[in-house]
Amino acid sequence: MSTTGAPLSGNQKRKMKSAARLYAVQALFQMEQSGQTTDQVVSEFLDHRFGASYEGDEMIEGDADLFRKLIGDAVNHQARIDQMTDRALVAKWPIARIDPTLRGLFRAAGAELVESDTPPKVVISEFVDIARAFFPEGREASFVNAVLDHMAREARPEGF
Repeated sequence: MSTTGAPLSGNQKRKMKSAARLYAVQALFQMEQSGQTTDQVVSEFLDHRFGASYEGDEMIEGDADLFRKLIGDAVNHQARIDQMTDRALVAKWPIARIDPTLRGLFRAAGAELVESDTPPKVVISEFVDIARAFFPEGREASFVNAVLDHMAREARPEGF
């Protein structure tokens, strides 16, 4: 249901899931930078970011359940996800050396690949779009696509 009580359309639900993924990347980045706990960052995002207005720009409402699940799964399965990411990266660039935004993105995407039934190609597409939002000028989107493809084939080979 929307805030007006009307049922959500399929397009609205997709936008809310996309927003939840974007917020999950931001929240994981924030947790790493600030040392906040899972509960602290989830509360902050749900209370102050989902659907909020900043300087006249409205933030889209996100799918709160998906957001909570991505954050929880990313934290609970971080070692496994980071190992999958390391195997997907060139040996000279372990996950600890990559951009912290990309680290958050790989952890959120890895959580969805490891702990959901979302088709791997959907997960890859969604997170490549997020990479483009964070890095509109760079080659990061194709890098993210390659790493996530490798991770997805490891986590869910049946999806290919």
